[in-house]
Amino acid sequence: MSAPHDISTPNIAHLTVKSAEDMRDLGRRLAALLRPGDLVLLTGELGAGKTTLTRGLGEGLDVRGAVTSPTFVIARVHPPLGSGPALVHVDAYRLNGGLDEMEDLDLDVSLPESVIVVEWGDGKVEELSDDRLHVVIERAVGADADLSEHADDVRGVRFEGVGDRWANVDLGAL
Repeated sequence: MSAPHDISTPNIAHLTVKSAEDMRDLGRRLAALLRPGDLVLLTGELGAGKTTLTRGLGEGLDVRGAVTSPTFVIARVHPPLGSGPALVHVDAYRLNGGLDEMEDLDLDVSLPESVIVVEWGDGKVEELSDDRLHVVIERAVGADADLSEHADDVRGVRFEGVGDRWANVDLGAL
């Protein structure tokens, strides 16, 4: 058992993902840590793996429907197939007005019983919850990106748990 984490500082973990399937698997493992009311913000350039990670989350949460990019519909709700929470998958890329512009999505209403994942959500939805998980996905460089033919698939993933909810969660175990 680890020592209690100081909640005044974020809980941070870094890891390297070497393929799209590994990113999906990471999403499945992350799903095991999530519970209703969790807000997850995903950041990364186009093609970084945000939707691939979310696809794994959907598999891990055992939700209905294929998890695809919600770019043109802004948000998709994937109801649970079992007793777990629904997955609300939001793409805030085209939204510039922050939480005010997102009010029509009723995310604050969905949050208590769902896991909400917001791609491109940094600076837009943090007001929804004092407790949130920021996930930043970047193309790996240097020593993290081996020189194999699959180097373009390698990603660095940074997890930052903010608030009491994430203070003692072992993000490094992912």
